[in-house]
Amino acid sequence: MKIILKENVEGLGARGAIVNVKDGYARNYLLPKGIAMRYTPGAQKVLQQERRMYETKQLQAKEEAQELAEKISSLDLSVAKRAGDQDVLYGSVTVTDLAEMIKQKGIIVDKRKLILNEPIKRLGDYEIGVKLHQEVIPTVRLHVVKEE
Repeated sequence: MKIILKENVEGLGARGAIVNVKDGYARNYLLPKGIAMRYTPGAQKVLQQERRMYETKQLQAKEEAQELAEKISSLDLSVAKRAGDQDVLYGSVTVTDLAEMIKQKGIIVDKRKLILNEPIKRLGDYEIGVKLHQEVIPTVRLHVVKEE
């Protein structure tokens, strides 16, 4: 079945893409959830109008994200944690801890936007990415030092 994607679908395509999928996948998942619509010439025209509105919203969101990125990039966070002999932390620094530290600096960032593959478990300097927008990913510098 030929469909037009209304949202980005990982492994399938980007918003606005025309793709062929199995009938059951389209009927049972994509169409009922509103993720896609059937491909017709009329639907394609509607999609073009929606795309223009979406692009203006994305441009505005990107500009806002760039303003926030400048503030975030200037942050230099430091945290003192208890550590053992070989600079291994008792516990770890998680995205929740990072989000709280950033919030204390006056910038509210959702912890799901922080790019940290695994919790920090050693002393040292780290750079953590913050995905504000698809194209705007500033980094925050974090210094993990030994608690005296």
